Amino acid sequence: MADDAQPTIHVFGSLNMDLVCQTPRLPLPGETILGTHFQTVPGGKGANQAVAAARLGATTTMVGRVGDDEFGQALIDSLKDNGVDTHNVIVDQSVATGIAAILVDQAGHNQIVVVAGANSKVDDSDVQRLAQQLRPGDFLLLQFEIPVEVVMAVAAMAKKKGVTIIMDPAPAQSNLPDRFFGLVDILTPNQLEASHLVDFSVTDQHTAMAAARALVQRGVNTVIVKLGSDGAVVATKDKCFHQSAFSVEAIDTVAAGDAFNGGLAFALAESMSLPTAVLFASAVAACSVTQRGAQASMPTRETVKNLLKE
Repeated sequence: MADDAQPTIHVFGSLNMDLVCQTPRLPLPGETILGTHFQTVPGGKGANQAVAAARLGATTTMVGRVGDDEFGQALIDSLKDNGVDTHNVIVDQSVATGIAAILVDQAGHNQIVVVAGANSKVDDSDVQRLAQQLRPGDFLLLQFEIPVEVVMAVAAMAKKKGVTIIMDPAPAQSNLPDRFFGLVDILTPNQLEASHLVDFSVTDQHTAMAAARALVQRGVNTVIVKLGSDGAVVATKDKCFHQSAFSVEAIDTVAAGDAFNGGLAFALAESMSLPTAVLFASAVAACSVTQRGAQASMPTRETVKNLLKE
């Protein structure tokens, strides 16, 4: 058990094995091109966020499911190796481990197809296991690579326990019930996800800020729209601001959003102000895109500090 004064970061969500193909460029529909490299790397938005927070030094737990196969064991081992508590990662005998097929081009852009596998079996029993761990002041990271109704249930449970809920609404969702927005403390969509949530196209800082304000009006306390190389815009009931991106050479952007969310949770758990936490999270994301892989790209706190000094 962590020191009572130190919040724990809990991640409830997906674990996938990433099947990554490096290509000169992304293929057009119906086109076959030759890739240059293939590897299997531990991923899944939930597991990535857990590793991001743990690498920075946070006390971090993971709740989710894998299949009874080699991929599942490798995913658990990767979490353990990075200091994540995996006692609530269940091995589901009924289904294979989730996978993500990922294409990455030379510019670091990607296309991803996810097959949920064991992630689709996460249910109320997983919610109840997490409920036994949560303490007021803790942080909970959520995503949509598990069933939406389970995400709603765990958010409602955590809200009652005084936990700060940080939601990455990916993959993109439309037509979410109104009560969802009131459950979320911090919502962190990218441009595409924000577009789905507000029903207008988010293409730049101006439209991103409009989307962020609209989502605050729907009940979210804080909205951070991630704009990649254009940084992020942040809206609360009281203020709005833009955080510039760090200038780095991007090699692989696959888990940049997960790095951001893990970094944001860590910074807020360290009692940083919102603007400072967004700056810190942006630095974590920037560090991650300079390395290949998902979990392997997550930086240490020292690496992030060095970027911030520069």
